[in-house]
Amino acid sequence: MDDSPADPLVTADAALHRLIEGNARYRAGHPRFTGMRPEMLAELSHGQQPFATILGCADALVPPELIFDAVLGELFVIRVAGHIHAPDASASLDYAHACLDTPLLMVLGHEGCGAVRAAIESRARRASIDPGIEGLVEAILPALAEVNADLSPDRQLSRAVEANVRLAMTRIADSAEGRRRLEAGRMMLVGAVYDEGTGRVRLLDVV
Repeated sequence: MDDSPADPLVTADAALHRLIEGNARYRAGHPRFTGMRPEMLAELSHGQQPFATILGCADALVPPELIFDAVLGELFVIRVAGHIHAPDASASLDYAHACLDTPLLMVLGHEGCGAVRAAIESRARRASIDPGIEGLVEAILPALAEVNADLSPDRQLSRAVEANVRLAMTRIADSAEGRRRLEAGRMMLVGAVYDEGTGRVRLLDVV
């Protein structure tokens, strides 16, 4: 993997604006990416210069490159169920920070997230967790502390998705590399939620 740094002319604000514009094109059905030409592939083989890093869910309906109408080389994407800040994801984020120097890092959750729903159901049952997803659920459960269990199932899930985005943001901001970049003003950290029904990305917090 090439270690070319991000385009130094792209600021964090400009990167966020590009994501918002790309999502608007995606929702309007007017993508600019309609296929790769051989000369584009040859040019990209010399190295990547992504303008943003996305920590998103592994859900098949939430591909960041499509929902932000990005072409190859523009986004450094890390996908893990529930967009949790797990060790592997953390290592990939550190790589993006140290080697690619992307100015924007977005934590992207999505409505109806199955991993978050599993954590809610685990809390409600107060029962043992399926061993296959135990680590995933345990990573999400702390986010539910601020979610009222008396809410309707749909509202509870929506609130939990937002809380889980904020939990990942907190863990990133508290990590050694994340703290260093934020204190140096070299990274904007943004939380967002994708609505699969409308295609819209809704911004939450900005750090």
